[in-house]
Amino acid sequence: MSRYEVEGSWNLSFAGAGFLGLYYVGVSQCLRERAPRLLRGARRIYGSSSGALNAISLVLDKSVDFCCHHTLSMVVQVEQLSLGIFHPAYSPIEHIQQHLRDLLPPDAHVWASQRLGLSLTRWPDGKNVIVTHFATREELIQTHSAVPRAFVNRSVTFIICVLLFQALVCTLYFPFYCGVIPPEFRGKRYIDGALSNNLPFADCPSTITVSPFNGTVDICPQSNSASMHELNAFNASFQISMSNLHRGFASLMPISPEEVSDLCRQGYLDALRFLERRGLTKEPVLRLLVSKQPPSPAEGPRGPGDDGGQQTEPSLDWTVPNVLVKDVPNFEELSPELEAALRNSCTRDPSAWARFCRSGPGQVLTYLLLPYTLPFQYVYFRGKR
Repeated sequence: MSRYEVEGSWNLSFAGAGFLGLYYVGVSQCLRERAPRLLRGARRIYGSSSGALNAISLVLDKSVDFCCHHTLSMVVQVEQLSLGIFHPAYSPIEHIQQHLRDLLPPDAHVWASQRLGLSLTRWPDGKNVIVTHFATREELIQTHSAVPRAFVNRSVTFIICVLLFQALVCTLYFPFYCGVIPPEFRGKRYIDGALSNNLPFADCPSTITVSPFNGTVDICPQSNSASMHELNAFNASFQISMSNLHRGFASLMPISPEEVSDLCRQGYLDALRFLERRGLTKEPVLRLLVSKQPPSPAEGPRGPGDDGGQQTEPSLDWTVPNVLVKDVPNFEELSPELEAALRNSCTRDPSAWARFCRSGPGQVLTYLLLPYTLPFQYVYFRGKR
């Protein structure tokens, strides 16, 4: 019997990725279009750091438009700031909260208890804690930033959105990058889960692991490097290569929205390679791409178990090629929904002032005025918080 025959017999695990979290949107969209049963039948969906955001998005079945807009809007915001992530206006936690408030349903804590798993790092001993149960709404609240009393009279949906986000604050809280005082969860302080267990349950054979860094992971970019060296840290393995070093830097210092969008498309292709090598798709789409034939649309996927349980576990088909984004002339033919979401999310402000600020003279003027504007901006944003 195939490993993915019986529903509830496998898990999904997403590693921490920082600003590269859009890679997971591409992976998730491919699974949703080509093998939806892998998502529906997963027992639990684990995540650490930014991988936890994708995990909760899958648990709550958020649309690809929301996921792309949520991730890319932060990249666009950092791009617009003269000092990037060092600008006083930059606050990743506040940005994420702003986009989650109105979109988490009132019963989010119920869904989270059933399918979500969060990796947390306890401060200061560094012990890893996997949180899989949220019995009440109160257990989702973190004392790091209490809900203001003014919110009490607002809608229940808004309140629960804030509460669920506070449950994610701990696993997203990278020390010094997000602040200096770790948030609390159940009376103890925790920080980024990727610092102790970047891939929860990665050692379990039934767990499908996903990471934007090349290594011993089920779904990840395939490296062309000849390096045979790997770094094993935080319960994850990373190939020591220039491409991984570049991605590591980009996870903290975001690259352009166009490059991040290409990483999302690559996530779709990497997930498709994973499915085709295991015989979980209906047609060899990647081979058609390499042969310059039009790819098959994402419809009528053959999920695991569609043959009535008679199929045996197939051996991996290593002849399935590794396809890069540059090899796909028109990605819209492969996934129209994902391509439309990326294009909409990459749209910049078309106003004349915004275009001037993005131009060379505008950027020069911005840097020349920094000594005069930065002190006022610092006082304003610090006072606002």
